[in-house]
Amino acid sequence: MADPLHQFQVTPIVDFGTVTLPVIGTQQIAFTNSHLAMSIAFVVIVLFLQLATSGAKVVPGRLQAAGEQMFGMIDGVTDSIIGHEGRKYFPFVFSLFCLILAMNLLGMFLSFTATSQLAVTGTFALITILLVVIIGIGKHGLGFFGLFWPSAAPLLLRPVVGAIEFLSFLLRPVTLALRLFGNMLGGHVALKIFAGFVVSLGAMAVTGESLGLFALPIAALSMVGVVALTALEFLVAFLQAFVFAVLAAIYLNDVVNLGHGH
Repeated sequence: MADPLHQFQVTPIVDFGTVTLPVIGTQQIAFTNSHLAMSIAFVVIVLFLQLATSGAKVVPGRLQAAGEQMFGMIDGVTDSIIGHEGRKYFPFVFSLFCLILAMNLLGMFLSFTATSQLAVTGTFALITILLVVIIGIGKHGLGFFGLFWPSAAPLLLRPVVGAIEFLSFLLRPVTLALRLFGNMLGGHVALKIFAGFVVSLGAMAVTGESLGLFALPIAALSMVGVVALTALEFLVAFLQAFVFAVLAAIYLNDVVNLGHGH
């Protein structure tokens, strides 16, 4: 049975040699299968949005309808969570959703899933939190740190609750990155294992080795598992992109509407 983790190995496609950097040391510079997967996802999103928005009609076609549904869904998320200022942050949340969704879905067809790499999901999470901090400080100055001082709590408990809130804030990028990474990694590993069962048990039935023809019913059950997991993975691919977008909107709302509702 093939190694189920082999599909996550980053391999260079074009090697540009090595470079020596201060502190970091010698590093290889290459265009890898991870770069290729992310580049394809970017091109697919650009082409899709271009086709969906060009020549818009009153009665939309399939692509235009799909584009409008995506736009309306994320616009509804930012508007309902952030409020009247949500439109300002819609482009960022929409870009996150589209890129993550494209990478997740392309991983079902390509041999490499970019969002199964912690470096990729961690970068998305870090960009999100840095934007939250920049907006918070830019909009409220030192008042941003009021996010970690719960004025509604009893005075004696405020330092404790504040410390918990601060720790929770620091863990946000970690949980954002790990949630997406773990779901994509785990699903693809399970799918690979069940597919390996189908191949190996089918080979036993053909060659007559080990279980022989008794391996066919088990192979059939494994094939059912592969089909079910594939359908589930498509659903998870969408849900994880949507959850990431919703959480990004929630974190932005914390600093945009700091100390009051919208």
